[in-house]
Amino acid sequence: MNKQLIECVPNISEGRDTAKINAIAAVVETVDGVRLLEIDPGKATNRTVITFVGEPNQVIEAAFLLIKKASELIDMRKHKGEHPRFGATDVCPLIPISGITLDETAVYAHKLGERVGKELEISGYFYENAATEPKRKNLASCRAGEYEGLKEKVAKPDWKPDFGPTEYNEQMAKSGCTAISARDFLIAYNINLNTTSTRRANAIAFDIREAGRVQYENGVSGKIALDKNGEPIRIPGKLKAVKGIGWYIEEYGIAQISYNLTNINITPLHIAFDETVKAATERGLRVTGSELIGLIPLKAMLAASDYFLTKQNRSLGISEEEKIKIAVKSLGLDDLKPFNPQEKIIEYLLKDNSKKLVDLTISNFAEETAGESMAPGGGSIAAYVGALGVSLGTMVANLSAHKAGWDEKWEYYSNWAVKGQAYKNKLLYLVDEDTNAFNKIIEGFRMPKTTSEEIENRKLAIENATKYATEIPFEVMETAFNSIEVMQAMLKEGLQSSLSDAAVGVLCAKTAVVGAYFNVRINAKDIKDRVFANDILKRAQIIYEKTMKAEQEVIALVDSKM
Repeated sequence: MNKQLIECVPNISEGRDTAKINAIAAVVETVDGVRLLEIDPGKATNRTVITFVGEPNQVIEAAFLLIKKASELIDMRKHKGEHPRFGATDVCPLIPISGITLDETAVYAHKLGERVGKELEISGYFYENAATEPKRKNLASCRAGEYEGLKEKVAKPDWKPDFGPTEYNEQMAKSGCTAISARDFLIAYNINLNTTSTRRANAIAFDIREAGRVQYENGVSGKIALDKNGEPIRIPGKLKAVKGIGWYIEEYGIAQISYNLTNINITPLHIAFDETVKAATERGLRVTGSELIGLIPLKAMLAASDYFLTKQNRSLGISEEEKIKIAVKSLGLDDLKPFNPQEKIIEYLLKDNSKKLVDLTISNFAEETAGESMAPGGGSIAAYVGALGVSLGTMVANLSAHKAGWDEKWEYYSNWAVKGQAYKNKLLYLVDEDTNAFNKIIEGFRMPKTTSEEIENRKLAIENATKYATEIPFEVMETAFNSIEVMQAMLKEGLQSSLSDAAVGVLCAKTAVVGAYFNVRINAKDIKDRVFANDILKRAQIIYEKTMKAEQEVIALVDSKM
């Protein structure tokens, strides 16, 4: 079962006093198992977005401490800022990352709220998936009237807080209210305009956001048109799952459209950007770039890259690093300040930073292999050679996609390049995993063997590790053999001046298969479970024989074309 991970993204009503911001964020790191990912202050909004992640109970503890510290250091009676707000910790959403559902996350949101209300005597509301009633689901409804309207709001029977004191008091005057939720990943995204006009920015926001704009009786302004129930009639905007307003940011000297993209599966980042560009152009304005507040999932950046590459009729089978560069430049994410993917993409912040073979330079990898240690060995080298082979096939596909006069076939070659990248990434993963599998065997042999129980546990650990160390090179065989299809397609229909490159790719794939086959055989002989061993050996031999046949066919094809 995957470890349960949730992300917490509290927004505090302080964006200018660095000492206060750091003091509030610092309490997060006092909780073991919680990782502080980002502190993103905004001077004009006087608001800071803090992001951290961990297992649910630890995250709840860190969130509680943060809300407590913010209530001590922030006095809402003195707060001014461009962003809507009603509390020192204005919002505190919990987002499921892995191993946990949205409904399960909502349970933790309620636990946090109840504790904040009882122990800190801070009032607040549950919204989104933690909402106690439909009308409280929308954050804008909970926050309506903002801090200045709290006294009047909490006095209304239908807007009594969900937790904490239900009457306006000295604590509420100082700390305001806090909105706590469980929600899907939300992207806070600002788009920059070449204007200082908030009214113009709002006009575009109304064009785009799902709620659109209210309709007036005369069609322009004046009296708002009402439906039969007395509710304002609205003209919907272009995009679903998008909230937005326009504002002027003194810090940058420009107007922005500030969006909340509440479901990037419905409206991705790149669609919000492109539709805003169209709406701005129609109104005589220009989008100069955009700004991410907080973090973004890797898939959103890759989807943006693929979108813009497709519009350019360019191959999608390029490296992840290049795709991120395309996304940053296409969205103008570096318009106002440098954009560092390692600090803004959540998967990059959460990635394992332990030393990996594939992160070494070519020369250091060779030196590591040539050293006294038994790992990396033949299995890792086989996987690496396979990765190099399919990289050559992918290169030919990308060159073919970009060849002048072949524009109508770019998508065909792009699809092959995408396949090649997938094979390459799998083989690079297997470079390190083969060494990890070998190390598991060594760990098994180092286990204690004093008692009969220890002896049995040791035997079981060695058997399981040996099976795994046989399965990994089999995966190398399987992946390297399957990757030959990329080179075969390019030999037949790719750039013929790169014929030898694709051919070398096949030879590398064949070497990877044969090398991994040797590792399967040598490890399988030590497996006590002979049913398992014989089955994997039989399947490995079939792949070996198919590879040898494919190599001969490729050599014959190359000879016929040279």
